[in-house]
Amino acid sequence: VQLQASGGGLVQPGGSLRHSCDASGFTLDYLSIGWFRQAPGKEREGLSLITKNSGGTYYTESAKGRFTISRDAAQNTVYLQMNSLKPEDTAVYYCAADRNFDPRTRYNWKVYNDWGQGTQVTVSS
Repeated sequence: VQLQASGGGLVQPGGSLRHSCDASGFTLDYLSIGWFRQAPGKEREGLSLITKNSGGTYYTESAKGRFTISRDAAQNTVYLQMNSLKPEDTAVYYCAADRNFDPRTRYNWKVYNDWGQGTQVTVSS
């Protein structure tokens, strides 16, 4: 599996960004895709994921209400729309793929097999 991530950048507080994660090697029918972020000096944090097959979505408290995960099966791409961004959202953002899905570990970055390159998001005025 190869993941190509894009969509980071500099945005003012209250602004929006959309990340894309293009998958190759497997279709999204076989991959659950998660979004994570890591701020300097902090542990990698799970944000959201969309499951293989059914496309069920999950959000952590950090993402709930502001971030929306979606997928385009035809493009084999997963998106993370981020709205109402805050300075504390500043981090490197990653997408990752898991060929299995266990709801008990869905936010545990260590169970994800394949990772896209990180993209920097900076929220600052």
